[in-house]
Amino acid sequence: QVLLVESGGGSVQAGGSLRLSCKASGSSSRNKCLAWFRQTPGNEREGIAAISPVTGNIYYNMSMRSRITASRDNAQNMMYLQIHSLKPEDTAVYYCAAKSVSGHCYSLGVASAYSDWGQGTQVTVSS
Repeated sequence: QVLLVESGGGSVQAGGSLRLSCKASGSSSRNKCLAWFRQTPGNEREGIAAISPVTGNIYYNMSMRSRITASRDNAQNMMYLQIHSLKPEDTAVYYCAAKSVSGHCYSLGVASAYSDWGQGTQVTVSS
């Protein structure tokens, strides 16, 4: 099992930026596909970006691509998500997730493809 801890959420004005961090540990976490998701009340978790281990290939939600940058530092076992030009509709709980087996992501995929989740970090964007 991979332990994931998100940080960096908070309240921000529309148009601002945030950088979220995810610290991974345990169970070959450096060799697993890691991803960012977000969720608003009453809705399913929405994929944002997934990053493959080793190759570092990144699979983005293209509807958000112009405003997001995902990155991964395997040496530090960290993953990051930078969001620019924040909008009130970006208000959500943001999660990092890991797949259960080692290997590439191949795609962003859906939430059910990921087995381990952090506790989430709240992002609130005010207009």
